[in-house]
Amino acid sequence: MREHGRLLSSQGDDARAAVIELLFGFTALGVVMEVLLYALAGPAALRLTVAGLYLALAALLYVRRSAWPRPFGWANRITLLRGAIVMLLAGAGLFPTFLSEHVHVFVAMAIGCLLLDGVDGWVARRTGSSGAFGARFDMELDAFFLLVLSLVVVALGKAGPWVLAIGLARYIFIAAQMLFPALKRPLPPSVLRKIGCVWPGATLMLCLLPVVTPPVARVALLVALALLLLSFGRD
Repeated sequence: MREHGRLLSSQGDDARAAVIELLFGFTALGVVMEVLLYALAGPAALRLTVAGLYLALAALLYVRRSAWPRPFGWANRITLLRGAIVMLLAGAGLFPTFLSEHVHVFVAMAIGCLLLDGVDGWVARRTGSSGAFGARFDMELDAFFLLVLSLVVVALGKAGPWVLAIGLARYIFIAAQMLFPALKRPLPPSVLRKIGCVWPGATLMLCLLPVVTPPVARVALLVALALLLLSFGRD
């Protein structure tokens, strides 16, 4: 009974710690969103869409809290903050007019996400807190970030729905792993894979800029998609 009681107490502590960490991200998101709405006179409905997206992310993380490192660590907090910004970008993508009027702000936010992607890894290495959870969290957020950028490019009319293939590549690969378990085997390091990951994201961000016309954007995105397909196809 005593051992059972200690187990229940530990689980309760883990649950409370998880809620506190997730509230940190939600609070940071709320502050950024309110500043954005005030400065840019954004639609009030943005609060609901962004909050809903973040709560969906928080729910996914909460149910996997048993895999969290103890303590959560600043590297994972930075990744969570990046996730909050990605949800803000995703929510803004549902309001194309607002997005197009202030596209430079959202491009700056996307670049901030890209920079934070390097910061969390650096912090993890410096603090000796690298682990399987942080690596998986970072990878899955990168994949969702690509999907969000793809959706935003389509929302701005820079290219057709075929661009979504860039953002969906990771999820198609996961589906293929379910059908062909051999695809789950570890892959050796690859320069092409790294380029295939970074190049499409950078291309998508550049294509958001007003100076990049739809014809130029389509050509650049076709090259990015071909490179991504080459990388995934080889793997």
